[in-house]
Amino acid sequence: MGDREAEADWLAEKISGLRIFNDGEGKMNLSVRDVGGEVLAVSQFTLLADTRKGKRPSFVGAAAPEKAERLFDYFCERLREADAHPVKTGVFGAMMDVALVNDGPVTIILER
Repeated sequence: MGDREAEADWLAEKISGLRIFNDGEGKMNLSVRDVGGEVLAVSQFTLLADTRKGKRPSFVGAAAPEKAERLFDYFCERLREADAHPVKTGVFGAMMDVALVNDGPVTIILER
């Protein structure tokens, strides 16, 4: 409900410039742009689940699918414009099996 293009703009710029890849000295000092990397944007991970009460997640705060898909597409386009390309996606709203190899002991949470 609360996500807008301003948040997508900020997030795309943050992700494309975030220095999370090692340089020649093994220091996290390079961005996805710097290393010529790719971005995989998975729409299902954007579902808002409120787990503060009870044992079952609530999705009442999630945007309507039509709005969410437009915002997700906008976010992916902003990533491309920020030179974080290629940007690959799955199928919005589809059940997908996503495999990931985490390279390193780092988890980064982006908050605005």
